[in-house]
Amino acid sequence: MPNADESHLNVLSQEHGSTVNELLRFPPVATDLARRFQDAGFSLALVGGPVRDALLGRPDNDLDFTTDARPQDVLKILRKWADSVWEVGIAFGTVGAQKDGYQVEVTTYRSEAYDRTSRKPEVAYGDSIEQDLVRRDFTVNAMAYALAEAKFIDPHGGLEDLAARVLRTPGTPEESFSDDPLRMMRAARFAAQLDFEVAPEVVAAMKEMSGRIEIVSAERVRDELNKLILSAHPRKGLALLVDTGLAEYVLPELPALRLESDEHHRHKDVYEHTLIVLEQAIALEKEGPDLTLRLAALLHDIGKPRTRRFEKDGRVSFHHHEVVGAKMTKKRMTALKYSNDLVKDVSRLVELHLRFHGYGTGEWTDSAVRRYVRDAGPLLDRLHKLTRSDCTTRNKRKAAALSRAYDGLEERIAQLQEQEELDSIRPDLDGNQIMKILDVGPGPAVGRAYKHMLELRLEHGPMGHDEAVSALKAWWAEQS
Repeated sequence: MPNADESHLNVLSQEHGSTVNELLRFPPVATDLARRFQDAGFSLALVGGPVRDALLGRPDNDLDFTTDARPQDVLKILRKWADSVWEVGIAFGTVGAQKDGYQVEVTTYRSEAYDRTSRKPEVAYGDSIEQDLVRRDFTVNAMAYALAEAKFIDPHGGLEDLAARVLRTPGTPEESFSDDPLRMMRAARFAAQLDFEVAPEVVAAMKEMSGRIEIVSAERVRDELNKLILSAHPRKGLALLVDTGLAEYVLPELPALRLESDEHHRHKDVYEHTLIVLEQAIALEKEGPDLTLRLAALLHDIGKPRTRRFEKDGRVSFHHHEVVGAKMTKKRMTALKYSNDLVKDVSRLVELHLRFHGYGTGEWTDSAVRRYVRDAGPLLDRLHKLTRSDCTTRNKRKAAALSRAYDGLEERIAQLQEQEELDSIRPDLDGNQIMKILDVGPGPAVGRAYKHMLELRLEHGPMGHDEAVSALKAWWAEQS
């Protein structure tokens, strides 16, 4: 069965002009706003993503408009119409608003003159929608629909490219990427989001100009990378970043994996293994795209190039690559300006992703299970998914054995969870009780005692109060 995108693309490929207006269905807020602009003497057209997505049968709540009205005129109209208005992008000719649950952005026609050594465009306003559309990133985003006139505007063949599932630029890709190098990453992102191919001349320009991405701010690069990773087909976009050389500048740890061999699967390079792990992790998501899980899957083996060793028996080892990888993950994500919490969570998952294999295939002790749960903390569910995804062997017997072993671990966790409340493992005595029993005040000794009692709790499970007091006093006597 074709999906919604494919069905609409099949209609587009028939190239019947009448079908375009049939496919372009927009919410009442769009036509209402267009009428208000018309009454004020201005033109208003939906542009870019909303038009593309409507043609693909993918309407959403983000509406982008372009107009001949200047920003101050746009402000006057929106303030009388919208539920709320913001002016964050007004320096670039964009005014944002919210109305009936829709996010609206209205941008004055632009004709930008770029300083090609700068991260930001110098904005110059244009006089026509055609002038505005030529500065768009790709032809499929350079289509517009004038609502008041019910007119479809497509000067660069975006409809044809949409039907062909291909990404091209309105002008030459070299000129487009010189103007805004981030468009190279957007090509990879749209390929991943839409499952489109990138035209050969665009790929060639990306390869030739990949180094220009260095003038783009880390925040903008990160935002595009996130959209790519959270897309329906991230492998496609990531492969394009690697093949064009862009990844060498934005995520160099990824192409570095192409040189490595996994110690358990010598016939696979770690780059290919990583992309498979990412896809398998995505398949385990239950509540929509999970950026933390996907980043952990993508970065889980980046420590291997630095830890590769050729052993005397001919094997290749990567000892402690999870520890090295966690440090590398923290460094890369910090450079890309990710939040501290996300950096911490992804790094922790990378550090823990081999923990399951460290216990071998034997029976897990209660102590080992407790420590596994304690170390994973709130990341336990993601760690389950990452660990399961990390099995990419073609050996069906081995894969089945690993799956059964992990099934067994999850069952053990569930059993102990019922008995001991593993989510909140604490010593059987708290800090106040420890101070009272030992007759000491706050200080390092209490911290050491607390840590000792926590170790006893992890090793032996819950103790009764009297037993815990006796254990604490015995330890204190040894310290004295």
